[in-house]
Amino acid sequence: MGGQLRTNGGLAATATRLTEVRRKCQIKRLASPSMRRLRSDEIVFLNKLNSCERGLVWGLVVHTGKWPEAFCARPREHLRAQAPYLDMPKTPRPDFLPSVADIRAAAVRIAPAARRTRLINSRALSERAGADVHLKCELEQQTGSFKVRGAFNVLASLTAEQRAHGVVASSAGNHGLGVAFASHAFGAPAMLYVPSTAPQVKKAGIAALGATVNDEEPDYDAAMVRAKAHAAQHHIPFINPCLGYELLAGQGTVALEVLEQCPEIQTIVICTGGGGLLGGMGAALRELAPHVRIVGAQSVKTAAMSLSVAAGSVVAIESEATLADGLAGQIDDDALAIGLYCADEIVTVTEDELGETIAWLWHAEGLKSEGAGAVAVAAIRHGKIAALRGPVVAIVSGGNIDDAKHASLLARYSAAEA
Repeated sequence: MGGQLRTNGGLAATATRLTEVRRKCQIKRLASPSMRRLRSDEIVFLNKLNSCERGLVWGLVVHTGKWPEAFCARPREHLRAQAPYLDMPKTPRPDFLPSVADIRAAAVRIAPAARRTRLINSRALSERAGADVHLKCELEQQTGSFKVRGAFNVLASLTAEQRAHGVVASSAGNHGLGVAFASHAFGAPAMLYVPSTAPQVKKAGIAALGATVNDEEPDYDAAMVRAKAHAAQHHIPFINPCLGYELLAGQGTVALEVLEQCPEIQTIVICTGGGGLLGGMGAALRELAPHVRIVGAQSVKTAAMSLSVAAGSVVAIESEATLADGLAGQIDDDALAIGLYCADEIVTVTEDELGETIAWLWHAEGLKSEGAGAVAVAAIRHGKIAALRGPVVAIVSGGNIDDAKHASLLARYSAAEA
């Protein structure tokens, strides 16, 4: 399937402009009309910095409205004081991450199915955080989450013969909806294995799109084992919910939209489970906007990624009931590599903080978010991110929550309107 990419000015033009900002900011008047052009010694200084440091300088100048004279004397020391996360050791870029060119190609490929979702400014959250905060509303996708981007790109990349034989996937729910939607669009049979605890709204949505649903397993990890066995037995593609070149390229298109909608972004907070959204967006951001601070967010009961990154090796977690059911499950070595490369830090929120944020998003912003979709906002709302620098973009990744559960949270956190 084809289609025209819906953009304002084009992604290629945006990328070019961002590159010019980072590498040639000396020929550009900065934030304030009263700002002078840079002196030759300042230009020399900028040219000595790497792209990440140069981008941060630009962001700080725009943020403060003036040129920081201290940079020229001791630039790297000053930068580290402003952004200590730059000193975090970086692992090499995993070879399974898509290139920016592949992510742009995915954006064109998925245009018929994936909406260009809104980026809205949250005045209340900005005031609370002390920084300008925007919400990227991926819960407004046709399937209720960003997952349709990666799933559609995978199905679009398969041959007609492969699609005719069908596909199988495991999912906590939203990936299953994305696969079911894409399979329906291409006329491909789809088998989805989901845990018995998956919200009914997700299971019913998958079935309504014509896919077969198996919810016999008690948790997500068991559902994945069944799905992989099914794929091997029937010799059909298994669509991993968090890994795979085409899937990650599809998820990375969220970053392209964010950079176009908020080119001055300094911090992004990404809902993180198995690393699919983090990996796709991180692959784009590390290349196109290396100055952006990338923060992963998850709940304390879905903290496989944060614990593993902290330990430097995969850490197994218990399977527990959580509002963030879409982030549940273990991670593997590839997911860990994503966390180490793509995230500057990963923060966690409690179930109580998450429930309060779900209610607040409804009362304050009119957004019906599920738990996994609200963790990034919860991290900001409850002060989990130190030295938060704006503009900040928080991904509200999904809105598939059972009505009864949502109503109970609104009743429990009725005071979450402030």
